[in-house]
Amino acid sequence: MAGRRLAVRLAAFGGIALMVLAAPGFAETEVGQAEAEQLDCRLMAEWDPPETPLDWFERSLWAGHCHVFQARAVRIGIDGVRTLALSRDIHDGVEREMARFLDGPPVLFERQGRIGRLSWSSEESELPVSPAGISQHVAQHYRLSIGGGERIANRSAVRLDIEPLDGLRFGHRLWLDEETALALKRELIDDRGRVVETFQLTEIQSPQLHEGGVVMDVNRSLPPETWGPEWLPNGFLEQPVATPGDQQEVAHRLYSDGLSTLSLFVDPIEEGRERLIPGLHRLGISLAVVRHVMVEGRPMQVVTMGELPPRVLVQVAESMAWEGAGDSRE
Repeated sequence: MAGRRLAVRLAAFGGIALMVLAAPGFAETEVGQAEAEQLDCRLMAEWDPPETPLDWFERSLWAGHCHVFQARAVRIGIDGVRTLALSRDIHDGVEREMARFLDGPPVLFERQGRIGRLSWSSEESELPVSPAGISQHVAQHYRLSIGGGERIANRSAVRLDIEPLDGLRFGHRLWLDEETALALKRELIDDRGRVVETFQLTEIQSPQLHEGGVVMDVNRSLPPETWGPEWLPNGFLEQPVATPGDQQEVAHRLYSDGLSTLSLFVDPIEEGRERLIPGLHRLGISLAVVRHVMVEGRPMQVVTMGELPPRVLVQVAESMAWEGAGDSRE
């Protein structure tokens, strides 16, 4: 039972980004905003219509940051069907998103933040603010193409097919609103070509461009690190991330290639503390690989989690290393 509670908690950590379709490029608010740049969302009304598949993808990311709306959605996955109420607004340049399940156990997700960067950066870095950086990076690891038009949530949509260039990540299909470029539907496609999750808006109430600016994240330098994976799939970059305040005993790292994400959790194994059985698990819509290792004589639990092929999660978990210490399986 204790392991089940831990699984639910980790699934909430790793799966919250999938509650909202505009997840990429979202940075949690942690630092001061006095000197932060802003994007004036009203300028989007003057931009030329997107032409290429990559143009559509980048525009959808900008649209996801600059629109406010209320919506209803359905998520269909291996773990069943859930309906949600979504809301998105912007206050003083800070984005605020909420997702509330309308059936099953009452669950509410909330997050607020700004337009993020592709990864950790410094003042001297030329790393572009997302979504420009994300779209450029995604184009190196996926093939994007335009499919046929459809009608989603009573709106005309353009289908964007996104296929991985290797077998180390999943594919995606996005249906983008022709008028706003907002993502109305998303399918996650595994390495066998199967649709493993569908997230679709069923109703959206008159999405509007925000009448003002949205704050862009400032540069954040990578803090000192004493542990991490020695192998990651090509293109996965470490993201600035904070562990929720009530879970500080769990060390958390997040990596992304702009579309797919990989979470790492490490916590000490102590008497009375929850733990998972080593091996492959399904946590919500994600797969997870659990290892128990000894680090300088102390037992540790390592969890790698994401919407990725199991062999990738296993290889990342087995490549974990600690500075100045060896590790061995329990």
